[in-house]
Amino acid sequence: MMSSTFYGSLAVTLVTALAAPAWAEGDVANGEKVFRKCAACHTVEADGPARVGPNLHDVVGRVTGSFEGYAYSEVMTTMGAEGHVWTPEELDKYLENPRQFAPGTKMAFVGLRKPEERADVIAYLISLNPAGAEAAEPAAPEAEAEAEAEAEPAN
Repeated sequence: MMSSTFYGSLAVTLVTALAAPAWAEGDVANGEKVFRKCAACHTVEADGPARVGPNLHDVVGRVTGSFEGYAYSEVMTTMGAEGHVWTPEELDKYLENPRQFAPGTKMAFVGLRKPEERADVIAYLISLNPAGAEAAEPAAPEAEAEAEAEAEPAN
């Protein structure tokens, strides 16, 4: 007979797998092609310059409004000062409709309406600096609970 703990664990595993974000399944090669829409304003090379927009080489995991030498809009500077980080989830929301996500942004691009295009571009950006994406991932609930339990003083 299977225990309720097993079924509970199985349910959590299934929900997590089924709820995997679309960007996790993005196509890097297609994302590079879709990124051509962005390349007029953004560079992606390591240590590349800003153009009309900031360099996006390490954007995944970067604090918003923090690319050195780029003059950000007030909304982006404020978001960064408040601790906003470009996680894949946040990039997905922003790329769908930049002006709705961050009213006052300087980005004139209307956005990528197709979820698969956003997923592909995000996968491409992650491929440029995978360490940034790993740093931007939120800790699993189990890991957070374990860290909190370890931090609590023993009675």
